[in-house]
Parts: sequence; C-alpha cells; structure tokens
Amino acid sequence: MSSSADTGRPALLSDRLPYSALPDRPVLKGPEGSRLLVWVIVNVEHWSIDRAMPRTVLSPPMGQPLLPDLPNWAWHEYGMRVGFWRLYDALESRGIVPTMAVNGIVCETYPRVARAALSAGWEFMGHGHVQGPMHKVEDQPQAIRQCIESIRSFTGKTPRGWESPGLTETDATIDHLSAAGIEYVADWVADDQPAWIRAEPRPLVSVPYSVEINDIPLMALQHHRSDELYHRGVLQLERLWQDSERSARVMAISVHPYITGVPHRIAAFEQLLDAVLAMPEVEVMTGAQIADWFTAQVPVAKA
Repeated sequence: MSSSADTGRPALLSDRLPYSALPDRPVLKGPEGSRLLVWVIVNVEHWSIDRAMPRTVLSPPMGQPLLPDLPNWAWHEYGMRVGFWRLYDALESRGIVPTMAVNGIVCETYPRVARAALSAGWEFMGHGHVQGPMHKVEDQPQAIRQCIESIRSFTGKTPRGWESPGLTETDATIDHLSAAGIEYVADWVADDQPAWIRAEPRPLVSVPYSVEINDIPLMALQHHRSDELYHRGVLQLERLWQDSERSARVMAISVHPYITGVPHRIAAFEQLLDAVLAMPEVEVMTGAQIADWFTAQVPVAKA
C-alpha cells in the first residue's frame, strides 16, 4: 500500500480503491433475509452570510458577486428554519432513522436542529466543521478533529462516518480521516456495494453514496421538475432490487433541507420513502449499520 509513510508523499486518490469487477466478488447476503439496503442521508450545513455561498439559486445583479449575499444565504436559512422540519416529520412518521451528514459547527449554531436529530436517534456523520471544500482547508487534520469533537461533545458519541463537503478530498484526506478514527466514508460514488479504501494507519469502508439520487444534481444543477426525485428514485430502487437477487446492493437517498424540504418537493420525497418501505426484502439502515454489515462479511484481511 503506497502512502505518505513509505513514499514521503500521500498516495494518489486513484491508488486508494483497487479495481474490482462486480461478477468476480463474493456473494453478499443481506441481514435477516433482506437483499437491498437503503440509507437516507440528510445533509445539514452551516452557511455563513459573510462568505461566498457554497451554492446559489439566484445570480447576482449585473453578474457581479456581492457580499453579503443575502438572497442565497436566506435560501439556505429557509431550510434550517422550515425545510428541515418537513424532512424530519416525513422520516419520523415512517419510523425511518437516517444518517445526518452535519457540519460540526451546526451543533453550536443550530442546536435546536441538532437536538431534534439526537432525540430521534439519527446517526451523526461528520461533514466538515464548516461548509467548504477540503482543498481549501488550511489544516485538514485540525479541521477534522474539530468536527469530530463538536459532534462528540454534543451527542456523547464519536462519529464513525464522514462525508466531505461536496465529496471533496485531496490525496491526503483519507489518511487524515483514518488517523482521526473515522471508520467509513461516503465520498466514493463508485459502486453499488461497499468496498475497502486504502488508508493509513488503517483502511476505511466506502459505503455507497449517490450523485444521482441526490437533490443537489437533480434540482440545483439539472433543474428537473419537483417530482424527479421520486421518479428517478423508484427506477433506481426497482433495478437495484432486481440486481440484488444474487448479491446484496446498497441504495443511497441524499437530500438537503433547503432543496427537498420546500413545499413543492417534499411530497416526492415522501412518496419515494413509501415506495422503499413497500418493497419486500428491503432494509433501511444507517451508514454505520451498513459498514458493520459489510465488514462482518468482508473483513479487511480478506479484501
């Protein structure tokens, strides 16, 4: 395994995930007779009005970026004030426990949101301390530790999983996460099954995430109709269920309060959740539960 420990520089990201052809893998059996594992990720972020917005819905007048960017900050703030609670109600009323990808600072700046997720038993997954690409973080180990400590102080538990803001990683990020005790990551959207990611001092599990069943590409980038999450999600669900007849698969559903939590989109999310729950041999799990299930069948020594 090439790493900073034996080469004097971090291993390239392309070296981290050894190629594995799907037909050549051992058969994965789902827990308790299931065959398709679904996890729902609610991305909860802190956007500072003093900084350039990570994402915009309204272009600036005359094409000149302006700070503070009130309309785009307020677009996100709507999600924290209103949209989050629509997602919360949709999940809670169906008995679904999601994984919350959360900026560590949210525990301080939006404690009401964090308390609701904690009381409902949601899994807290690190999502950077503040919202911004890992490439722009001056001290990644310190920022990762800060996020982990904020979550641990608030929840009493150390987060086991990590989703980098924007799924961004430098060559060294995965080693920093490993050194900080992170056990699984959601950044590697390369498979329908979990896989081991090479890292030092210990490998991490890649739990399948999605840039397809994800409201950022669907709505903010591709500008689909409000019900596209449901229609595309059902097609994904049905095909992965078919594929999982031989070996288990994982499906991710990723949403953000300021996008899916708005009045004209929430029904599509609710309908997709109902379709998941109605499908036989489907188990809804958290990211940590999926990682545990995978490592019990494919320990790193056998990978």
